[in-house]
Amino acid sequence: MEAEDCNQRSDNSQKYILVTGGAGYIGSHATVELFNEGYNVVVVDNLCNSSIESVRRIEKITGKDIPFYKVDILEKHALQGVFKKYKFFAVMHFAGLKAVGESCLIPLAYYKNNIVGSLVLLEVMEEFAVTNIIFSSSATVYGDPEILPISESCPAGKCTNPYGWTKYMIEQIIRDVCVANKKFNAILLRYFNPVGSHKSGLIGEDPQGHPNNLTPFIAQVAVGRRSELKVFGNDYDTHDGTGVRDYIHVVDLAAGHVAALKAFRTNCGCKMYNLGTGIGYSVLDVVKAFERASKIKIPYSIVGRREGDVARMFADPSLAFEELHWKATRDIDEMCEDLWRWQSMNPYGFNDNNNNNNNNNNNKLCCSNGI
Repeated sequence: MEAEDCNQRSDNSQKYILVTGGAGYIGSHATVELFNEGYNVVVVDNLCNSSIESVRRIEKITGKDIPFYKVDILEKHALQGVFKKYKFFAVMHFAGLKAVGESCLIPLAYYKNNIVGSLVLLEVMEEFAVTNIIFSSSATVYGDPEILPISESCPAGKCTNPYGWTKYMIEQIIRDVCVANKKFNAILLRYFNPVGSHKSGLIGEDPQGHPNNLTPFIAQVAVGRRSELKVFGNDYDTHDGTGVRDYIHVVDLAAGHVAALKAFRTNCGCKMYNLGTGIGYSVLDVVKAFERASKIKIPYSIVGRREGDVARMFADPSLAFEELHWKATRDIDEMCEDLWRWQSMNPYGFNDNNNNNNNNNNNKLCCSNGI
């Protein structure tokens, strides 16, 4: 096994990996980890909820020039142009709209962007005989879980919001492709709530407009961009009444994608894995952890529940450990420390401008839970 791993690094230099949504939060960290493992990476992103500055900073972190194409995966001709330039070994598919609350407000945009975009990508992969894909799925496919912790054998498809339904539907499409084409390999990574940033503080989560997930909103309150956090519900069946989630450091999550990529050394068919820590933290647990990291008191108020949320979700990540030899190693304190480093170094994200239109301290919208 060790000898195979040693040879893998030299072999990786011959492999191009396409990362869709590679300028985004998770995609950017995965790109860094891919470069660290010696892979060649090509990034496509339409920049609708990300920044080209993220790509520049990945180059600074890695010392590598990144082939970047501003391409919307809904635009088949443009995507075909990228595939014509490179012989891809695999695709890591992150591109998509990703907010639970927003998906309930604009479901058609989520179904069109996420599902149709994935169909176009799969068609182009088929056209160019690219047979390996790692799909960025979500624990939301489990809906409101009947059993905790959630293992891969738990029923999926009882989604509580359009975002989750798009992930579940794309999973099914990919499974069908694997059945029809025995040469096609797919790994569906159902991950929980990404938190934190790269240790350098150069890249991190930079939501466009109002943050739709808990931790970036907390960070913006701490840095003075928002006046307070609104917590959606304190009457759940949890230890403090607020929603409980499995938070995972984004670098651990990115490493999980690299571990999955190595499974394509031989045909794997279609497999799915949970990527989480197996530990649940409530909204108020996270607030306290961030206060420890930042030494700043986070003001918050309690409001009614948000549509689409469930009380508790946390993973059983043992299958990923057994088969991918991957395990999350960073705890909630390190997640919050790294998040605070990113936010304090970049108060207004990649577009660090005190006149940024996102600076609206009177806005108090926030997500109590996350994906």
